[in-house]
Amino acid sequence: MTEEDKQAFREAMSDVRPLRPRELSPPAPKPTAEARFSRLEREEILRDSLADGIDPAELETGEEMVFRRPGIPEDIMRKLRRGQFAVESEIDLHGLGRHAAHDALRDFIGECMTRRVRCVRVIHGKGLRSGPRGPVIKHVVNRWLRRMDDVTAFATARPVDGGTGAVYVLLGRGVPRKGYRGN
Repeated sequence: MTEEDKQAFREAMSDVRPLRPRELSPPAPKPTAEARFSRLEREEILRDSLADGIDPAELETGEEMVFRRPGIPEDIMRKLRRGQFAVESEIDLHGLGRHAAHDALRDFIGECMTRRVRCVRVIHGKGLRSGPRGPVIKHVVNRWLRRMDDVTAFATARPVDGGTGAVYVLLGRGVPRKGYRGN
């Protein structure tokens, strides 16, 4: 910068006055984060869990969920449990009410069948805040998946993929199965 440029700058700034310092008030504390509709959803889950008895015969006794249709070979189940199928799509249901979760799962499976997806992950959550009756969404997902003709098998996901809060699901099309007449 030349001396001439510096002088021009000083002349241009001769009328400028510094701003008065302001006292800044501390920022207001941020409200505690809470999921939208969480209280209503929790109430709906509680109502649903009390209104709809779950058939104990349809549930696994432990935290792990495993199901396969007749004709699905054990080696396919072993690969599924080990997470050796590529998960092509997933849906996260935890935090939804029972009816919203059912609709979302049904639509998701239908869309996956249309796209000829072979393996998906369904995240149902662990039900840690479901109270003494246990994880509502997890139990109903177990029941719903067993009743869907397009589902040939499912198994609890590996810990890295959600553990007991998710399942790998094999869908009918493209699943190698001998003698299976399910779809």
